[in-house]
Order: sequence, then C-alpha cells, then structure tokens
Amino acid sequence: MNSPEKSEQGGICARQARKHDAAGTRAALVGAAALRFGRYGYNGTSVRDIAKEAGVDAALVYRYFGSKEALFEAVTTRTAMFEQLRHLPLEDVAVWVRDFISNAPSEDEVPHPVLSVLRSSSREEAVGQLRDEITEVFSESFAKRLDGPDAELRAELLSAWLLGTTLMRIAIRTPALVAASDSTLLTYLRAGIDPLLSPPCGCSQRPAEGQ
Repeated sequence: MNSPEKSEQGGICARQARKHDAAGTRAALVGAAALRFGRYGYNGTSVRDIAKEAGVDAALVYRYFGSKEALFEAVTTRTAMFEQLRHLPLEDVAVWVRDFISNAPSEDEVPHPVLSVLRSSSREEAVGQLRDEITEVFSESFAKRLDGPDAELRAELLSAWLLGTTLMRIAIRTPALVAASDSTLLTYLRAGIDPLLSPPCGCSQRPAEGQ
C-alpha cells in the first residue's frame, strides 16, 4: 500500500530544498528519504513520495542518486537524519532542531542511533561506526561552518543536543519533554543552541596556560 501523500515534515523538507543549491536539494532528498523509509519501509515508499516530501521533481531523485535503491543505501547510516545540517543556514538551526524533535518518527518506526548501538551484538564496532559518522557530519563538516574558537567542540555539543533530546523525548519519553509545546521547546533550544553557533563575547580569548 502506498504511503500517505503528506507527512508532518513535508513542509520542512520542501522549504529547505527550494532554498538551497544542488547540495542542499540532495540533503533534503536524503532527509525526506530517511523519514519515508523509516515510517513506511522500502516497499511502502515510492520515489514520488520522497520527491514530494522534499518539495522537488521526482526526476531529481534519479539525477542525484540514480535509483531508489541507491538512495536507500545513502540513508542507511545512522546519522543520515542530520544530513540537512550541512547546508542549513545557521540562523535556521534552532527551528530545524525543534521541528526535528517534534516530528521525528517514533522509536517503533526508526530505532534511535544510540539505542541501535546499545542493542548491537558487536557493540564496540557499532560505537566506533557511530563515532565516525558523528565526527564526519559534525566535528568535520558542520564545524567548518562555525566562526570562532572550539568549532569542533561546539559542533559536537550540538550533536549531543540532538541525540540526547531525541532519545529522551522519542525513545525514553520523559513526561515534560513529551508534553512541551513547540513554542516552549524553541525557547529553550535557542538558549542552548544559539551560543554554540555564535559564541558570546569573551569566548574568543583562551585562558593562558596555568590559569
């Protein structure tokens, strides 16, 4: 059976696809595919579904990936859900995180990356793979977009916000996070995330050795 024509995150993906260049469109397709495959499975997701979710023509799926199978392979890494952060304008990151937390698939639909590692029969290997994936997306790629000191650290702290908050809300389902409204979530997310993207005055000077 075909999946529904529209999902909660369709507008988010579509806005990003239209706003960005080819690389941004590709990231939007990866994000849309991860959402669709996670919710409806491979057979329940069509190329048309993915393109509609991303707000682009279906022909672009074949242009950037060649086939549905190749796109599926591109989203099988556990950090594919964060692909859009490579190109998302920094001023939109807090809103994107809020929307991601609010609309992310449940643990029954898409296993959380951290829980996937904990459940792995070869946990040490799984931890290493997840570390490599997070390093590539955040410590290397996203960190290059940040001005100021400690860019890699700030990028990894952003990954901690994403992984920790989604783990608590989606997998563990702590009551306050589950009940929080989108506007309340955004208020507190901005308070924590905005300083990571643009550090406050005074962070540019490192203390001298021994201080």
